[in-house]
Formats: sequence, C-alpha cells, structure tokens
Amino acid sequence: MDAYLYTLSGFAVGAIVGLTGVGGGSLMTPLLVLLFGVHPATAVGTDLLYAALTKAGGTVAHHRRGHIDWQITARLAGGSIPAAALTILVLSFLPDGRQSIGTVVTHGLGFALLLTAVAILFGRKLRAYASQRETSSLRQNYIAPITVAVGALLGVLVTISSVGAGALGVAVLFFLYPKLSSVRIVGSDVAHAVPLTLVAGIGHWWLGSVDWVLLGSLLLGSLPGIWIGTHLSAKVPEHVLRRLLGAMLLLIGSKLVFS
Repeated sequence: MDAYLYTLSGFAVGAIVGLTGVGGGSLMTPLLVLLFGVHPATAVGTDLLYAALTKAGGTVAHHRRGHIDWQITARLAGGSIPAAALTILVLSFLPDGRQSIGTVVTHGLGFALLLTAVAILFGRKLRAYASQRETSSLRQNYIAPITVAVGALLGVLVTISSVGAGALGVAVLFFLYPKLSSVRIVGSDVAHAVPLTLVAGIGHWWLGSVDWVLLGSLLLGSLPGIWIGTHLSAKVPEHVLRRLLGAMLLLIGSKLVFS
C-alpha cells in the first residue's frame, strides 16, 4: 500500500514542480519525513538521487535550447562537489551513526526550507535590488571566487537536506548575475544540480541512506506529474501558487527547526 501512496505523492509533487518550477526537494523530503515517517537520512538520500535523475532530462532540454551558461555551472560545481564529498565524510564520522545523522538532517532541512521560502517569497525584490547594483566592483572583480564559494555553501546545504539546488540556487544566481536572462539562470542552475545531487546521493548510498523501492515509486508518479503540471502552467496563476508554496515551506521549516 505504501508504494501506491509514494507514487501518488510523487505525482502531486511533480505536478507542483511543473506548475511553479520549484518545490521538488523542498516538498518531497519533508513529505516523506513528516507524513510517511521515513527516516530523515533515508528521505534525503533517496530524494537526492530522485533529483539527479529527474533534472538530468531537464538539463538535456535546456542544453539543446542553449539555455545553459556552462562557465557559471562549472564555477558552482567547483565549490559544491568537493563540499558535498567532504560533508558526506563528516557525516560518516558522527557518533551514534544514523541517529546523529538524522538529527543533523532534520535541523538542516528546516533551515534550508526557511531559506527556500524566503527565496520564493522575496525573489523579485532580491532581483530588483541586485539589478540596481550590477556595477558593484566586488561583483565585477571577484565574481568567479564568489560563485565557487556560493557553490560550496549550496553543496553542504543540499547534501544535508536535499534542498537548495532549486529555488535557492536560482535566487543566488539572479543576485550574482543580474544581467543574465531568466531562462539561462534556470538552465544553469538545473545543470549544476545534476552532478551535485548525484555526488551527494551516491554519498548517502554509501552511508546506507537510500531506499531503492521508494525511489522507483516516486519516479513512477513524478514523471507524469511534471509533464501534466508543465502543460497546465499557462492556465494557473503562478504567483498565487508560489506564495502558497512559500508560506507552506515557512511553516514546515519552522516546525523542523524548532521541534
């Protein structure tokens, strides 16, 4: 019975991703933890591989349309992939094994959800602020190392929580590269998410935190959900959905951080 519920949940989350462009890890992981009682580490590890597989197709599509700035993607990956590997190594040395990892993951997930909610709710204001300061000497002279450093922070956050490679990554790129078009920002972020979530997901597999049956059930529902959501997106007011999603993530994140 659980497999059917997982597939249904995957469909619902996939539809939301298709409608709004965000919400994958930020909805799937807390849903698995809070509703289905999946161990936090298993939820994160499984969702990371789920994200790697689903976003790989998106990367191919963006690449064919020329929507990826591979230099930006490489800068992010230069920081995030080593950071993800190091984070997995640190988690492996924690005392009490899965219990300690579960505690770290739960609080990290809550923190990541709060940041993602802010990115969703105030993304346009952040973009406007960045555009007014696009000639900043700090941005112009140190954009490459800053991007690598941001990638490292995302690498830690995504490895701990499976959240941050979507809405949060896009918000950061809009802030760092305000002259870049929205479609290239999104394409570059999706392309960066694939190697990051794959490395982090394999790391969690090494830690024993991946449920393959759960992964298959989620993919079975989410792939058609994403397709349907994408086709319905033109008929649904996106700004309303994004506000509801942001408010929901604030509530879920607060519950996980302060529980």
